[in-house]
Amino acid sequence: MNFVSFGEILLRLTPTFNAVKIGSTDTLEMNFAGSESNVASSLGFLGNRVKFISKVPDNSLGDAACASLRKYGVDTSQIAKGGNRIGIYFIETGKSIRPSKVIYDRAGSAISEIKQGAFNWNEILLNQDWLFVSGITPVLSASCASETLKAVTTAKNMGVKVAFDPNFRRSLWSSTAAARKIFLPILEQTDLLFGNYGMMMDVFDYTPKGDSSLEKSMHSIEKASEIFTIPRIAFTVRDHSSASKNKISAILRADNSILQSNNTYDVEIMDRFGTGDAFAAAFLHAYGKEWKNQQALDFATAAFGLKHTIKGDQHTSTEEEITSIMHGNTQGHVIR
Repeated sequence: MNFVSFGEILLRLTPTFNAVKIGSTDTLEMNFAGSESNVASSLGFLGNRVKFISKVPDNSLGDAACASLRKYGVDTSQIAKGGNRIGIYFIETGKSIRPSKVIYDRAGSAISEIKQGAFNWNEILLNQDWLFVSGITPVLSASCASETLKAVTTAKNMGVKVAFDPNFRRSLWSSTAAARKIFLPILEQTDLLFGNYGMMMDVFDYTPKGDSSLEKSMHSIEKASEIFTIPRIAFTVRDHSSASKNKISAILRADNSILQSNNTYDVEIMDRFGTGDAFAAAFLHAYGKEWKNQQALDFATAAFGLKHTIKGDQHTSTEEEITSIMHGNTQGHVIR
């Protein structure tokens, strides 16, 4: 299968030692990441043909960002160069009762200043199977919102399936109404929606029934199906014990029924970031291989769980490693 992912790749800066606060560190570890680029790198690592479309500054940082994707097998040949800066985000990893924090410094980034019609989507999407977009890039500027919608519309007109993860970031949006205005036209053309019940609460003012995360997710995915009439909707399910321990699973609504992942994982968290992106990429990989819905859901849930154990945004588990977790090999025995 051939995949295209469109969005911003950022410079990620994190205290070198895990769970150290930003104000207490003298050193920061540098990586490149971002929701759409994380999906691209994970798809590439799993052996798929994937192109990443973005704009980065024409300098050493932009070159390094592109190189970080190429090492996962991602085609960066159609990334535009120009602009003044790369977007940055700082991560302060939480521990136990202390939550993780994200500080964005991305105003005026190269991609936020793209001009209308910056990309030739007919050329980019030719002979492609899936386009992945998120709700983060459209909030960066009016031109980013316009270009995201153009990409989605072109994909639908060309018979390319669209996968969308709203990835609502409260600190970036002026209001939930502004997010809805941007999301709804994208959702009208979406074939596979990723999300969780929090997205339905935050963006669409839906209060789900139920006491547990699973019950709330079940009601929310039904509501999403009613509102959006999207063929497939996949929600991650998360119960927070603390910043260090979560219980995770997932559900899928497809073919007029809801499936629940066969496994629920208790994870001790090394790095919380990029986990939803790992889920999305694994789902797309599974559908690219034409696996049935239950197998795709279980594979994506295993990838979702595994990513929590890997430092950094990138998910570097192979199909074999993910499948092993899916089959219940979760005791962590040494492999010799």
